[in-house]
Amino acid sequence: MDIGVLTALIGGALALLSPCGALLLPAFFASTAGSGPRLWAHGAVFSVGLLVVLVPLGLGAGMLGTLFAAHREAIVIGASALMILLGLIQMLGFGFDPSRFVPGAQQLQKQANQRTGWFKTLLLGAVSGVAGLCAGPILGAVLTLAAAKNDVWAAGSLLAVYGLGMVVPLLIIASVWKKLSPAGKARLRGKTFTVFGRELHTTSFITGLIIIAVGILFWMTNGLVTMPELLPAGASAWLQGNLSVLSNPLADAILLALVVGIILAIWIRARYRKANALAEQAAEASDTM
Repeated sequence: MDIGVLTALIGGALALLSPCGALLLPAFFASTAGSGPRLWAHGAVFSVGLLVVLVPLGLGAGMLGTLFAAHREAIVIGASALMILLGLIQMLGFGFDPSRFVPGAQQLQKQANQRTGWFKTLLLGAVSGVAGLCAGPILGAVLTLAAAKNDVWAAGSLLAVYGLGMVVPLLIIASVWKKLSPAGKARLRGKTFTVFGRELHTTSFITGLIIIAVGILFWMTNGLVTMPELLPAGASAWLQGNLSVLSNPLADAILLALVVGIILAIWIRARYRKANALAEQAAEASDTM
């Protein structure tokens, strides 16, 4: 598993939690109107919608990258500079809506607002992969990584991982949303703060820092070529020897997504308990007055 896969997965999660991505939650809840197996079934349909749009974009980026494979040094420098620029744009709260550059995306968005049920969920997935002013720089950074891979199928898989990063936290949040206190919901949405008179958002700021860090790392490691694997070589060899399916980057990403999902679920539960404890203390204090 390389840093590109991890970046795509985290990027998808942060795109969902960005200020614009938060607008997706009410629409998804209205579409599912349920919990348990029904919720997860809607999550699967949402994933299909994401993949239908994101994977072709990744394949296109990969094909574009192969056209310039002979100029690797220029690609590494250009991709690094572009990611750093996109990170700065994200940090400062600027952005662009990628759906304007995808044919038919605007029409899909209108259809998603009009439809109901399963088809609405499918359209929401298709639109959510590319729509959103806040998510534009994130998707741009992942597409840049995909193009720099010089491998069409690896690029497509990277965009599939990005979509997976959106789906996992979406389903976890949807599962616990009704149990969260107003304070817990507010924490998930992040906070705004002001720097030199400009209002910034915590999620966008952190996301921008990550993109910039990956851009610098991409340049320092010659396009991640000299970057060591996140999983130790011995452990990776043992896993690949016993379970060959794990040699697939997408399978690695799914495993990592499960781990991230468990960590996120634990964090949300801890926040929920803390909010409940504070509410109980406040109630006890008011009773004693």
